[in-house]
Amino acid sequence: MLVYPSSIDLSSRTLRCLTGRLAARRGEIGTRWRRLTANRQALLALAHLRCGDTYAQLAAGFGIGVATVYRYIREAVDVLAALAPTLAEAMDIARTKAFVILDGTLLPIDRIAADTPYYSGQHKRHGMNVQVLTDPFGRLLWASPALPGSTHDLTAARTHGIVDALTDTDLKCWADKAYQGAGGSIRVPFRGRRLKRWQRRHNSTPAKIRCLGEQAMATLKGWRLLRKLRCSTNRITAIVQAVLVLHHASA
Repeated sequence: MLVYPSSIDLSSRTLRCLTGRLAARRGEIGTRWRRLTANRQALLALAHLRCGDTYAQLAAGFGIGVATVYRYIREAVDVLAALAPTLAEAMDIARTKAFVILDGTLLPIDRIAADTPYYSGQHKRHGMNVQVLTDPFGRLLWASPALPGSTHDLTAARTHGIVDALTDTDLKCWADKAYQGAGGSIRVPFRGRRLKRWQRRHNSTPAKIRCLGEQAMATLKGWRLLRKLRCSTNRITAIVQAVLVLHHASA
């Protein structure tokens, strides 16, 4: 296998943040020696999450075994996921904002047609449903645990307690037509083809606001691993949370 130098479009602050967390983790479990230093392990994990490099590619590039790459990445993801904000913590931050934006996205996965729960009829592909809250400027505040792709956005929002949390905090939230009937403080556009003029004028306002939420989705999928996940579906929630923590660290 040929090996060549590459780059990761992340700041050195992100690398230092993850290195510090991994070093602390090694101190907690009493690790004496490893094939890679905490700094190199952090770089390995970032290359996987940001660039989507496979275990085999990383093993060749770092001069270690594939099994070692798997263990190092899993450890880094778990360390980061433990730092991810809960919905309650996100609500505390959201209270200081004028409003928040709620949207859902489908993270593609490699599943076959028989895996019905993971098939999204809307997107015509297999994936996992993730709900995201952003601030008025489109910055990511919180990402939900992943649910099978067949889950409707409104069902997912209720399952995670997002609707109740927004209602309890009396926080204005803008969402798209998929959340019709959510109630509470969630505001959605009017549906239908024959809308009155004032209804069409009303729909133009949330459309402009939700564009910022789309920017947050683009930021999330800037981590190339999330564009096509080939891992166990049980690991996707931890990966999304790890990416969210790294995103906040680099902001």
